[in-house]
Amino acid sequence: MIERVVVTGASGGVGSACVEAFQKLGAEVVGIDIRPGSGADDHLTIDVAGSECGRLLLEHLGGKSVDVLVNNAAVGHVQPAVETSAEDFDAIVAVNLRAPFLLASALRPKLRERSGSVVNVSSVHAVATSSPVSVYAATKGGLVAMTKALALEWAPEIRVNCALPGAVDTEMLSEGLKRAGVDLETFGSSLASGRVGQPAEIADAIVFLATNRYLTGASLIIDGGATARLSTE
Repeated sequence: MIERVVVTGASGGVGSACVEAFQKLGAEVVGIDIRPGSGADDHLTIDVAGSECGRLLLEHLGGKSVDVLVNNAAVGHVQPAVETSAEDFDAIVAVNLRAPFLLASALRPKLRERSGSVVNVSSVHAVATSSPVSVYAATKGGLVAMTKALALEWAPEIRVNCALPGAVDTEMLSEGLKRAGVDLETFGSSLASGRVGQPAEIADAIVFLATNRYLTGASLIIDGGATARLSTE
């Protein structure tokens, strides 16, 4: 039985859907977000980009156990590579890649006690991407590679898996489509599914990755068929 789950980016679309999905399983959810408040049972307002995020989380949890860590917090970045500064690069890496590594490492003893699991939320951009999102794609690809490496390093006590969402109806997608001058319905109609995904559908996949006891080192693509299509079509 899953008793306690930690979800980062808990105030966002996918994060809040994860909070609700795990609560339906009867779990207590600790939400982490730079924004105060979420639907979680307990909320920690911190910036996961900080190097002390793991220590702060452990202090907040005290002696409480943890069954699942969902590394969901992320920032998007749409900018040509030649216009991206070193500071911009480091800021994206700090949230999208370093934070999952530090938080998973910090929680490892608690997860091992419970034979728990980590679910890293990557992106379809890890396997098929577009322009100009090189830094974002690099962090999401790194998250997939890190997932596989940690799954081997921490086996068999802790399982580590990765979800790769495609287009999901969230604030991040809306902002991106607005910049591109494309509406959500038109964009969704280009997918095999005929629509973009809903946060709850991604949360369901994350719960599956967290609860299947034989699954580790896996990367599950949930993209409405986007990566199934040849670019020449």
